Amino acid sequence: MTPELEEYILNHIDKEDELLATLDRDTHLYHLRPRMVSGHLQGRILKMFCRMIRPQRILELGTFTGYSALCLAEGLCEGGEVHTIEIDDEIEDFTRSHLARSPYGNRIKLMIGDAVEIVPTLSDTYDLVFIDANKRDYLKYYELVLPKVRPEGFILADNTLWDGKVVTDPHSRDAQTVGIERFNDFIATDNRVEKVILPLRDGLTILWKKP
Repeated sequence: MTPELEEYILNHIDKEDELLATLDRDTHLYHLRPRMVSGHLQGRILKMFCRMIRPQRILELGTFTGYSALCLAEGLCEGGEVHTIEIDDEIEDFTRSHLARSPYGNRIKLMIGDAVEIVPTLSDTYDLVFIDANKRDYLKYYELVLPKVRPEGFILADNTLWDGKVVTDPHSRDAQTVGIERFNDFIATDNRVEKVILPLRDGLTILWKKP
């Protein structure tokens, strides 16, 4: 994906609304790791997944500043909810302030804490789960959320190509790369789900839970 090709794509898809553009800009201005924000292209793709899947309940692991949660909420049917978990309490005020400015903010329930601790306490069943939190724990997240996904529901896992390190640095001792590799290797042979990896941005894995 060259910058020119990405620019062409962005010019030929639905525009990023003003609030999302502001959130993206504010994230880059005020946070140390702005690359973690989903951004225009992935945001429109997440919304489109919601249009296709038509989920009533979505669980997101890794809110960051709320961009992806807003895009998921935008694609929901009336009455749908996004439950999103963020471990970094230092960005809570920033995230809540931007969620509150959106017409879709009332569809989002933000929980602050460690997803590994929170997910087991959740009693809901989800139609769609979006995993975009600590890469070291992807496999742990997957095992925790799979029982809470309805049969024929979906899991999306972000960053599963990890800047290409899964290929260019397969023996890396970097904990995040190792975490992604373990997740990818495990799901490749997990017969409970069908799976495919899209080479979108940093890699997006789509999993469908078998009945």
